[in-house]
Amino acid sequence: MWGIVPAAGIGSRIQPLAFSKELLPVGSRIEGETERPRAVSEYLIERMAMAGADKVCFVISPGKSDILEYYASGFPGLSFAYVVQPRPGGLCDAVFRARPLIAPEESVLVGLPDTIWFPADALAQLPADALSFLLFPVARPENFDAVLTDPRGNVQKIQVKDAHAQTHWIWGAFRMPGHVFHELYELWRRPERGDEYFGTLINAYLAEGGRAVGIYAGQAYVDVGTVHGYREATRLVGDWPWSGPQSPLPFTQPFAADPAEAERAEENLAEKPAN
Repeated sequence: MWGIVPAAGIGSRIQPLAFSKELLPVGSRIEGETERPRAVSEYLIERMAMAGADKVCFVISPGKSDILEYYASGFPGLSFAYVVQPRPGGLCDAVFRARPLIAPEESVLVGLPDTIWFPADALAQLPADALSFLLFPVARPENFDAVLTDPRGNVQKIQVKDAHAQTHWIWGAFRMPGHVFHELYELWRRPERGDEYFGTLINAYLAEGGRAVGIYAGQAYVDVGTVHGYREATRLVGDWPWSGPQSPLPFTQPFAADPAEAERAEENLAEKPAN
C-alpha cells in the first residue's frame, strides 16, 4: 500500500522558519535511551504504517531537500520515494504527481503532514475497496473541507472552506483503490477542471455517479500550520490519551462510530462556544 504525503507547500502561515514546516518539532520520541524531538510529519507516517502502508511517497518542492535528508535513515517497515512539484499548483496537483508510482490494483492513503490527529490507528478503519474519508469534528469547519453524508455514511457533498458549512465534521485523510486514484486523475485533467482542492474534484466525481464514504472514527484533529495550531498540537500530544470524560481541547468530541452518533456529537459541539 502506498501513502502519499503532499509536502510541497511553503508554510506561509507559520513562517519564518529555517526549515520545512513538515519538520517542525512536536513532542518527542525515544531512541534507545535518548529522547529526541519528533517532526510533525512523523505522526502521519506512523499512522500510515499502522494502517498497512509499506511505501510512502513525499511530494516536495525543489527547495525542500531537508525532508529527504531527515528521512534518509528510514522508518521501520517503510520504503520512501520522492517526487517534485516544480511550482505551486494546489493539493490535487501535488497528490497526482505520485501517479506514475501507483498501480491500479494497489491501495492508496493520502494525509496532510502538518496535522496531528487521534486515535493513531483510525486510518485502519477506512475500507480498502472504496474511496473513503476519515472524518474528525472541529469547532471551525469553515477553515477546512466539511463532509456531508447521508445516514449510511455515503458522502453527499464536500463543502470547501465554506463560511456556512452545514457540519462540524471534516476530512483529515482518505483512502482509495489505485484504480479510483487514476479515475480521479483523468477527471481532474479535463480542460475544464484542474481543481486546486480535492473537495471540488470529489464533488464532480460524485455528480458523475462516483461513490465515497465518510468514516466517523476521528476524535481529535489539529492543523499545525499556524502558531495557534502549533500550541494546540503540543497540548494534544501531551494530553492524549484523555483520562477524564471531557476532552482538554475545545475542538474535539468523543468517538462517533456511525452517522447517527456523529450527529449527536455534532449537536453537542455546536452548543459549545468557539474559542
